[in-house]
Amino acid sequence: MKTYTYSICHPDKKEIEYKKEILSPKNVLEIAKNYTWMKRLRFADSLGKDSAFYNPSLDFTCVQDGRSFCLTSDYNKEEVLEFSLWYTRPKNVKILFGLLGRREKMVLDEVWSIDFQTSLQHLQYFVDEDYEKIESLFIRS
Repeated sequence: MKTYTYSICHPDKKEIEYKKEILSPKNVLEIAKNYTWMKRLRFADSLGKDSAFYNPSLDFTCVQDGRSFCLTSDYNKEEVLEFSLWYTRPKNVKILFGLLGRREKMVLDEVWSIDFQTSLQHLQYFVDEDYEKIESLFIRS
């Protein structure tokens, strides 16, 4: 079973909080489900755009392979909670337009305006190591 660490971006703090505890897949999902997303967004709004450092975010990193999955919250015009998802993964990339072959490199993909349930489903895919399902979200966008 893979294990995870995580970090939190707080709206009122310039420094990202890196948690030291090691999480199981179940812990990852519980933290994301129970995080006070709307409360933290409203707090960010109360700070004002010039004073808030981040939108509320949780970033989970696999200890064994370095992949990470981040949920960053926001809300739309109707004040419905939505997320941008940030997925860091290994990918074979061409070196010098392919003239020097390929090598594996960590890349970051992102997608915006994803509802809460879909975000949690993709976090579930992340901890289940069902990476193709995660990557399909980024291909469609």
